Amino acid sequence: MEAAAEPGNLAGVRHIILVLSGKGGVGKSTISTELALALRHAGKKVGILDVDLCGPSIPRMLRAQGRAVHQCDSGWVPVFVDQEQSISLMSVGFLLEKPDEAVVWRGPKKNALIKQFVSDVAWGQLDYLVVDTPPGTSDEHMATVDALRPYSPLGALVVTTPQAVSVGDVRRELTFCRKTGLRVIGLVENMSGFVCPHCAALCPWTPSSQGAWRRAETSSGSSPRALRFPPSPP
Repeated sequence: MEAAAEPGNLAGVRHIILVLSGKGGVGKSTISTELALALRHAGKKVGILDVDLCGPSIPRMLRAQGRAVHQCDSGWVPVFVDQEQSISLMSVGFLLEKPDEAVVWRGPKKNALIKQFVSDVAWGQLDYLVVDTPPGTSDEHMATVDALRPYSPLGALVVTTPQAVSVGDVRRELTFCRKTGLRVIGLVENMSGFVCPHCAALCPWTPSSQGAWRRAETSSGSSPRALRFPPSPP
């Protein structure tokens, strides 16, 4: 029987979405950023929790490099992107003395920081918390899912690219979601076409990429919403 979530810094967060992929370089951080910006455009307050400890990209994605994390009575104060405080961020990238410093940690230390991110960041009232994860199905993922489970995450948004190698790794990520009881709410095929910088024409998808996409959808074990990015031309 799952323990109920204790009142804490996530008590004011309405929905939690994890952005996952079994493959590196498919654009999880880009999708996390675009999702947060789209939700803000829709009038929502959004937080991004970057648990990619070895490759924190969110500070650069939102031009927040070099910003400092401060303490308050409730814990760590996240970094705010704008004066309206409509997007807030937390990343290990804000905690490093040098931006190019490597995080050379073993599993237990990574897991401890992820748990601290979940419990000690004073997010305040948020409509959505987007969790940007590293590639794979390793310790960081288990620590993140276990720490967030009492707060009933909305589900996972799984990111792939059209290549068969990427789709194969993403299928393993979908298996991870099934084994951990994490609902897949969407599949994003990123880099699915090329937008011409001169005429804005979108190169059509190849039959091979669409076939790979169908295999990934079949592997999800459910019927998540499928999205392609860039979107299909009208």
